[in-house]
Amino acid sequence: MSRQLVLDLGHRTARGRSDFLVSGSNAEAVEWIDRWPEWPVRALAIWGPAASGKTHLGHVWCDVSGGILIGPDDARASDGAALRARNRFLFVDDADQLAGDRDGEEALLHLYNYMLETDGALLLAGREAPARWNVGLADLASRLKALSGAGISAPDDDLLAALMVKLFRDRQLRVGEDVVLYLMARMERSFAAVADIVAAIDSAALERGRPVTVPLAREILGNFA
Repeated sequence: MSRQLVLDLGHRTARGRSDFLVSGSNAEAVEWIDRWPEWPVRALAIWGPAASGKTHLGHVWCDVSGGILIGPDDARASDGAALRARNRFLFVDDADQLAGDRDGEEALLHLYNYMLETDGALLLAGREAPARWNVGLADLASRLKALSGAGISAPDDDLLAALMVKLFRDRQLRVGEDVVLYLMARMERSFAAVADIVAAIDSAALERGRPVTVPLAREILGNFA
């Protein structure tokens, strides 16, 4: 890996939340969120690996649309009747967890139909594209296959490095470039790995009252090997 670390990626303000880092791996998903309310259909999906920013983008959309975020259990509750009464704009995080469960699938179908019938909107997030969810309910499966949306792909090194710096800053930790370079040269290349490593280093630094240094990073990274 080059010793030159590029951290000046494009970014957008997450409407009162932390900045959302934009790169080629997530630009299409961000573009869809930015197009609101000019969606061709009032239902959209974003998908990608764990810790890739799906929930963050959902919060961005809720901020601009006035919508609310719910999880699979919320969607199942009373077929979503209480949720539908509260808001016509819903972001269902981890919506793919409703697939393969008859009650969950029926609840999601009710929400989908209600959003469209009332000129509302529905944003779904999952690990894979909705067309690949293991859905048994035919009506729901056909609707999910017709959804517009975008996936978030594996991150490049610049995005991973920028994300690492951001997560350290979120935890109010001052970290030198030497630490970032050390970790980047040796860690698993995934969003989830960055989040887990930063959390572990933060915990160790706090517990020991030590600054974040390469020796500490080496020790913590060894625990992930």
